[in-house]
Amino acid sequence: MTKYTEEVKSNVLKQYQEGTPILLIIQNTDIPRSTIYHWIKNPPLSKKEETAKTIRFLEDKIKRLEGIIEILKKVNCTVSAPLQERLYELEALQGQYNVHMLCEALDVSRGTFYNHIFRNKRDKSWHLKRREELREKIQQVFDESKQIYGAGKIAAVLKERGCITSEKMVRFLMQEMGLISIRQISKSLYEKELRKCNNRLNQQFNPSAPNQVWVGDVTYFRFNNKNYHICAVMDLYARTIIAYRISFKNSTQLVKSTFRQAYETRQPTQNLIFHSDRGTNYRSYSFCSYLKSLHVEQSFSRTHTPYDNSVIESFFSSMKREELYRTKYRSEYELRKAIDDYVTFYNTKRPHSKNQNKTPMAKEQEYYSET
Repeated sequence: MTKYTEEVKSNVLKQYQEGTPILLIIQNTDIPRSTIYHWIKNPPLSKKEETAKTIRFLEDKIKRLEGIIEILKKVNCTVSAPLQERLYELEALQGQYNVHMLCEALDVSRGTFYNHIFRNKRDKSWHLKRREELREKIQQVFDESKQIYGAGKIAAVLKERGCITSEKMVRFLMQEMGLISIRQISKSLYEKELRKCNNRLNQQFNPSAPNQVWVGDVTYFRFNNKNYHICAVMDLYARTIIAYRISFKNSTQLVKSTFRQAYETRQPTQNLIFHSDRGTNYRSYSFCSYLKSLHVEQSFSRTHTPYDNSVIESFFSSMKREELYRTKYRSEYELRKAIDDYVTFYNTKRPHSKNQNKTPMAKEQEYYSET
């Protein structure tokens, strides 16, 4: 078959367009009549038309490849999976994608796919049975590994035992079964165990010396349509308020900065217990880790048992009744100063019945003068 150049094609078409009879063109060029008529019906494209055609071709190709990628993300098997498994996965996507695209994604011939769909040669019971068998085998390997293996290792073990399946299928079935490798959750379980809300205080509110037991809590006071959260730390020995802070948010940062202030002020040298309620700020990883770094033993009130932290709650109640509820403040500055003055008054001037009517500071000074 003779191959003609683009120049020859263009010259022949130019003669035809200028009115030269077909017979004369054939005589002058020795090109077959059928070839010339084919060129007339399908003239060569201009460079602009050729570029546009190439762009359309590339756009269609990109669209097809994107569709194949979407299909591969949705199916629960790979092209190496058994044919019946691939057919079942493609059947679930029928109507969502072009059949050509579906078959190309999992390397299935269109004839085989149409036989599976339209000639009723599918066997769902086989697929369900295979999945159930896979579940049993996955559970067995998972238990044998003491819950260590993830989808990749389980798929590898199954392959060694003659059960060929994809890691993606194993992962999908493990998610259905609720199986999670202990490697993924062991650290969080360990940290959760460390943060168990044990009540080590058990309402033993009378330690024998300062810096043995501290308690903390957060209350709020509403002023000018804003909530002012007041966090305080108390030493239970003499009921001394050793630190407090005020914030617009009841946050982990608030309780952590308040405890840090207390710790830096007191510098306790013996074993210390810190007791609080079960608020999320006191149970946060950041706060619990901070106390652990200081070797402070953490204690929590029992659920729905406010008496477990009643001492510091009593302090907040006294502060509100004796100061906050009975004064009208003109500014935030006045409010903050009033709280500061009350804490000073509470520690240094207000007698406490637990201290035989001594002030908290006097009670502590008495302890240190005797030791």
